[in-house]
Amino acid sequence: MAHPVLVLGIGNVLMQDDGAGVHAAQEFASEDDSVRVLDGGTLGLSLLPDVESCRALIVFDAAMFGAEPGSVRTFAGAEMDAQLSGKKNTVHEVALFDLLATAELLGSKPALRALIGVQPECVDWGLKPTPAVATAIPHMRRAARELIERWAS
Repeated sequence: MAHPVLVLGIGNVLMQDDGAGVHAAQEFASEDDSVRVLDGGTLGLSLLPDVESCRALIVFDAAMFGAEPGSVRTFAGAEMDAQLSGKKNTVHEVALFDLLATAELLGSKPALRALIGVQPECVDWGLKPTPAVATAIPHMRRAARELIERWAS
């Protein structure tokens, strides 16, 4: 495989906390060159070749899971699938679900996969995450490093 681990940042950087996944991926890219990092923005199914070419997938995204704003949670494997199949709050959540469902239909859904989500506070117009979410981004990156280390062993 060309890229054993893909770290994918999802979100809209024009919508404050909704862009947290992209911000986390951009920062992660500068600190870890052993994996492929991609700004997936709101690209949806056009990311299918990237997902198909990896052995393991980590997605950074804003995710609604009923916690305090800035809370970080890792959803791995089937737990990720369940999180994505629930109520959708943003267009890219639908696109990410569709992306993984399509990969599964094609037999190329990564067995090792995780969503590292941060509970957003505000998804209105704005170029920067709220302070609570900005503070959480280093925790998202640390969670990704821990997953990569665990999957490598």
